[in-house]
Amino acid sequence: MMAHCGGSPAAAVHYLAGAVASAPENPEPYAVLAELWADKPSELAEVVRDADSLRTVLAQSYISFLQGDMDTAALAIGSVTGVQPDIAWAKAPWFSDERFLGVVSADALAEAAMRTMDYGRVLDTEGVRERFRPWFDAIDVVSASRPSPEALAKMAILLRTCGLTDASFALCDQADSVERIMLTEVVRAGTWRKLGDPEQTTAAFERAIALDPANWSLYLDLADVRAEQGDFTAAVRLIDQGLKHEPAELTLRAAGAAYGARLTGSAAELSELIELAPNLPNDSYRHLLIDHACAGPALPSELVAAARRIQNS
Repeated sequence: MMAHCGGSPAAAVHYLAGAVASAPENPEPYAVLAELWADKPSELAEVVRDADSLRTVLAQSYISFLQGDMDTAALAIGSVTGVQPDIAWAKAPWFSDERFLGVVSADALAEAAMRTMDYGRVLDTEGVRERFRPWFDAIDVVSASRPSPEALAKMAILLRTCGLTDASFALCDQADSVERIMLTEVVRAGTWRKLGDPEQTTAAFERAIALDPANWSLYLDLADVRAEQGDFTAAVRLIDQGLKHEPAELTLRAAGAAYGARLTGSAAELSELIELAPNLPNDSYRHLLIDHACAGPALPSELVAAARRIQNS
């Protein structure tokens, strides 16, 4: 192999990673990489130390497995999966090996699962569910043997994103059986929201607030749900509660201005939104708030036009 690659460990890694990409379930490239690791561990460690490409990160995942560093192995393959979920990377033989599943921490597997969603790819398809089957199996094993509420809640997000809402709820219930935490209720709320059930979504957010009443973002989340329902009185009240905990928070202030303008037709509220909106980091949320605000009663047309210009900028 080294002769074929001109004696370069980096070239060998590049070649073998390409072979893995074409058939992740084929054990042969991993066997060759293991031989290379046994012969030239320091050179290979140097190649993968500064992982700067998909293929290098992929090699890092398996070399970490060979080193017994299962958490790093999980995180690396999670990153690779996030970049290219159209390839069944987790069908690598080592990913379902007991040496991996018996050791990897729940926190690392949960973070790896979150990384598979980093790029916002559509994962709710039959093809993705088939390619992600090893992830689901790993979640089953680790959640049963090393249950950690926060980790289980994060894993449930991946299940939801892949369209496995019943399994997501079940994992949240399992997390609750260990300890009830705010994150689990937030994940439940998101799953009910995905299913189009606003009442269950609201109930889950209210339980989350009861568990963490000083968390301003929960009030914002619930206010957004109430706004979707057309209940801007409740939305404004919830934003006011959030502002008591974080009065300078930009997103809270913008949402409060938007929902206030929608409820009362306040020109001052719309003016405040116009001032704050350009600084909001999320374009789609900014556009949504402006849509809500501009639907307020009897607002000055010049202010509405100014708000719309922000949407078009």
